[in-house]
Amino acid sequence: MSERELGRSGLKISPLAFGGNVFGWSADEATTFALLDECVALGINLVDTADVYSAWVDGNQGGESEALIGRWLKRGGRRDRIVIATKVAKWSKHPGLSPANIQAAAEDSLRRLQTDVIDLYQAHEDDPTVPLEDTLGAFSRLIEQGKVRAIGASNYSAPRLAEALAVAQRHNLPRYETLQPEYNLYDRAGYEDALEPLVREHGLGVISYYSLASGFLSGKYRTEADAGRSAARGAQVVKQYLNARGKRILAALDDVASRQAATVAQVALAWLIARPGITAPIVSATSIPQLRELAAARTLLLSKSDIAALDAASAGS
Repeated sequence: MSERELGRSGLKISPLAFGGNVFGWSADEATTFALLDECVALGINLVDTADVYSAWVDGNQGGESEALIGRWLKRGGRRDRIVIATKVAKWSKHPGLSPANIQAAAEDSLRRLQTDVIDLYQAHEDDPTVPLEDTLGAFSRLIEQGKVRAIGASNYSAPRLAEALAVAQRHNLPRYETLQPEYNLYDRAGYEDALEPLVREHGLGVISYYSLASGFLSGKYRTEADAGRSAARGAQVVKQYLNARGKRILAALDDVASRQAATVAQVALAWLIARPGITAPIVSATSIPQLRELAAARTLLLSKSDIAALDAASAGS
């Protein structure tokens, strides 16, 4: 369960990251603090959040997740034991990747997080209206100011990521050291076809989101009736994933889980962890037992035949 380096940033993280999108949404303050304490205890050291989390909740405005992490740190959370990753660009209060917006958003995130430095600051999405040289220049100034350690990109296409890397090299600017793409055993083509060769060529770290396909790869959505298990997204998950290919993937996961004496979710995560080029899948949990279950995936070693069976079941689109 050795740590892995995020690109060439010097940041070392465990092979599983925690997604702070649940903080201020499905995890209240007490639960958030307990989950963060447990992450430290388990050695899960990267906590990924964003300034926009969780603006989609009635009564929220955004910034809630960062603020909860900040209050946890102030209460005595171990800042030296966690790597804080947050993002800019998607929040209506700080939209896009203009230099002025990046600087203002970073200052606000630092205040909410109650810390002096953001370990990994990520562009939450591409902003084609701003020259990449300007965006990377703004990130460079934050690094020079000691407010950011490394930068990353999320939801970038392969051509734009390649362009950003070329611009960084050409103008001697900090490059994106990480990519945060959607990637899991079901959703493969979007990452594998063009992004995977690019990040492996350049040695970028990859922290993938939707690692369990919104819960489908945990095995809890197997019939139309299961849609009711999650008022938030159950129906959408069933509609998107519960098809012939999805059922084939679940059957393969069931088979490997039975042989490995593991849960379906643990096998799905272990497949990601074993994937060349993946640094750490992001997982979210709203209870300590759930977090402990997912954390056990870090030590689950799949055999070559296990991986081959999962690859075959998930082939195609």
